[in-house]
Amino acid sequence: MKLKLYSQLPLIILFLFIFSSCHNLFDDDDEPVNEYLQSFEMQKSYLPLVVETVFEQLVDEYPDIEQIRDRVTYGIMIYKITYKTTFKGEDKTASGLVCVPIGEGTFPVISYQNGTNTLHSNAPSENPNRDLYMMLEFVSSAGFVISIPDYLGFGSSDNMFHPYLHKESTVQSVIDMMRAVKEFAANKDIGLLNEYYITGYSQGGWATMQLQKAIEEEYSGEFNLVASAPCAGPYDLSYINEYIKGKTEYPMPYFLGYLSNSYLNTGDMTTPLDAIFNEPYASKIPSLYDGTKSGDEINAELTTSIADLLTNEYLQNFETDTTYSSLISTLENNSISAWNASTPMKIIHGTADEFVPYQVSQNIYDDFITNGVNSSKVNLVSLEGLGHTDGIIPAGLLSINWFLELTE
Repeated sequence: MKLKLYSQLPLIILFLFIFSSCHNLFDDDDEPVNEYLQSFEMQKSYLPLVVETVFEQLVDEYPDIEQIRDRVTYGIMIYKITYKTTFKGEDKTASGLVCVPIGEGTFPVISYQNGTNTLHSNAPSENPNRDLYMMLEFVSSAGFVISIPDYLGFGSSDNMFHPYLHKESTVQSVIDMMRAVKEFAANKDIGLLNEYYITGYSQGGWATMQLQKAIEEEYSGEFNLVASAPCAGPYDLSYINEYIKGKTEYPMPYFLGYLSNSYLNTGDMTTPLDAIFNEPYASKIPSLYDGTKSGDEINAELTTSIADLLTNEYLQNFETDTTYSSLISTLENNSISAWNASTPMKIIHGTADEFVPYQVSQNIYDDFITNGVNSSKVNLVSLEGLGHTDGIIPAGLLSINWFLELTE
């Protein structure tokens, strides 16, 4: 999703490239043999003064960044790593960014799951200078190792489609990156605490909650999960589908095409596209998600009018027509429902979100409470008056500041 972050960014980036330390001084061409880690390559590094100066430039626009700025201690190095994972039983090479503090100490890990992206060139490891990724990279200076997965279909695996909002492959690829980060730290003699914090926004919020549940139920012996902050995620995909069907206009039609194209490619959905989308959109969709087009560009090829975009049969007979049975089950299988969560969690969402409605977070929070999870364990944080795009940075800062408080 396009992010309009701050007007000072061009000057800040110029400053960074003038004053950041030369990465060749730190580059390491060794490629150790590990179970998950395949390779690592230095991308860039920054001195603490650079990080502190950049944060200082942003405090007026984002006052909550002051808490992070005050914890800036370390220089940082940013690496691209590749690692082994699997997709439907087939071996894959995936990739992502790892940001590490330069200096003595042992550091907890933050895994950040990014939001919806369709451009291969905007994957974290392909565009580490993208504004949001840079802010995350700089958080490492406060004493965190930061892991930012590309997801399958991006970076080193961009020769395959992206399995968008596909639970099994998303959790597997992120877990395997966390394993690769452990091996990377061991190879680089970086002190790593068994303390993990996870967060993400939109698709990344959904991925974060899926990841939390998987760690608690399957991987707690590997990862000591300290806190989780899923933000603005489409946790209940069936609810999201009904929400969109009930709208006259929906401003992000590319979400629907992305989801449908993904589930066709995973083989989980047999519903044909022309049973969901009217022409000419049904015929266009398979070619729109090849990694060369942004969300805005794909939106321009579709329509925001729900009556024009979706077939009447889909709008009127979705629940009863067996044509849609596989789609219904796929939405259910890739949604997440409340469980007896044991990790402190902040569910963060803007109240004016028209893309992923606030109610989806309210619903799952209510379900957690109904299931007996104490309100001291799970908390719903409302970003009053913020929509989906303008909630990204406030949600991220709220998450990171909470993690900083927990490490004190």
